[in-house]
Amino acid sequence: MAQYPFSKSQRLLEASAYKSVFDDARLKASRQQVLFLARPNDLINPRLGLVIAKKNVRKANQRNRIKRIIRESFRLKQHRLSNIDTVVLARRGLDQLSNADLHTLFGQLWHQLQQKADKLANQPKNDS
Repeated sequence: MAQYPFSKSQRLLEASAYKSVFDDARLKASRQQVLFLARPNDLINPRLGLVIAKKNVRKANQRNRIKRIIRESFRLKQHRLSNIDTVVLARRGLDQLSNADLHTLFGQLWHQLQQKADKLANQPKNDS
């Protein structure tokens, strides 16, 4: 059975890492309830950051459930992802979805993000 860990090296830990994604998000994937922002990194693995605001998901148990499912979907898809830093932002209504709907939604968004990352990687670089 394949092992897919989610170690500390696969997390965005510092505010500067989040800021670099927000400032230079070249990859975006979204639905009404969630937004994925990403940018290529210089590491050998993708990294994940979460922004699940109390303003959009009021109850702590719902925020924790959503974070757990996002981390699990990332853990299972990480071997297919390019070296990107991704920040997941929750929007209103995300807590209304069932666990199965969340897994499906996040799976679609990871796939969409990877397709965009592949397209970005295949673009010729402009060195002016």
